[in-house]
Amino acid sequence: MNASDSKQPSDSEVQGEGDYNAARRYDKAAREFAESGKVDEAARDARPTSPEEAEELSRAEREGKSHAKGEDPLLDDPGKIPSK
Repeated sequence: MNASDSKQPSDSEVQGEGDYNAARRYDKAAREFAESGKVDEAARDARPTSPEEAEELSRAEREGKSHAKGEDPLLDDPGKIPSK
């Protein structure tokens, strides 16, 4: 196989972390939802419905946090964040 046989994927064909079209769709949908005025309602609907569910969610959060490496130190000093 030579170089002319290999096809470079276009932006629309890139998948995984490089799926730019999916990222744009997600950003647009997230922005529209945030601007819709339905965030508070969705948050209320997402509340645990029982003490057992609340404990399960707390357990899952603790488990997730136990794997975290901590907050990004740049959050403490936003002035150090490089500009684009």
